[in-house]
Amino acid sequence: MTKSQEIVIRSIHGIEELEDVRKLESSIWGETDSIPTHQTLTAVKNGGLVIGAYSEGKLIGFQYSFPGFNGQSAYLCSHILGIDEQFRNKGIGEKLKLAQREEALKLGYSLITWTYDPLESVNGYLNIAKLGGVCSTYIANCYGEMEDLLNSGIPSDRFLVEWHIDKKETTDSSGGGMPLDFMMENSLIQWDTIEKGLPVPSVTRPLPEQECETAFVALPKDFRTIRVTNIQAANEWRMKTRDIFTGLFQQGWQVTDFMKNSMTEIPVQFYVLSRK
Repeated sequence: MTKSQEIVIRSIHGIEELEDVRKLESSIWGETDSIPTHQTLTAVKNGGLVIGAYSEGKLIGFQYSFPGFNGQSAYLCSHILGIDEQFRNKGIGEKLKLAQREEALKLGYSLITWTYDPLESVNGYLNIAKLGGVCSTYIANCYGEMEDLLNSGIPSDRFLVEWHIDKKETTDSSGGGMPLDFMMENSLIQWDTIEKGLPVPSVTRPLPEQECETAFVALPKDFRTIRVTNIQAANEWRMKTRDIFTGLFQQGWQVTDFMKNSMTEIPVQFYVLSRK
């Protein structure tokens, strides 16, 4: 990214710029049923946030959130974050989330929640390892059958992330120093490799004994390619990880870290879980 392409992150309030957000959302997800501008405008006037990322004056990414209330306290629901395909994997998502944290603190929030597909390793690394979010809730088929470009063909399972923004944010702990070999050996999901070196889940191991303090769950590095090239393998990953995480969360575990594996010959990453 050259200096002329530096990214500017700022809050969005005006209806014309919010319409640009709606158009970008439609182009990213490939659907016309995007969030109406009148809804995002109402949200930003009533405790919500829309934050944009701009390159040379053009909107290339955004984050939209609205207020939530659980009967006892208010928090911020981070509903959607999208980045133009040409600008992905450049750290813009992290910049948007950190700006969201800053603005949310100004508004008096201490908690931000959102959902994401636990099999999307890029999002897992950002949400858990870099931002310091935690997760102890698994929602099976959260949004029903989705037909957009990023979700069609498998159930829309989601993690519910809790980001306690009044605490110091985590900075890339990536597995807490656990050796990769140890995680591979002790992962609750083992895998085989198929065509193009892509992983497919094989056996699952019993949930940890009560005295265990740490657990590991493998997930594919590149789930999107698996979904496009082998929908059966994609659904096997969905159902086996669903069973494992549901069982762990019922026993009082929570996702607290994410191990980003950079070794090309190992096609998986790892979630790290601790007992509450």
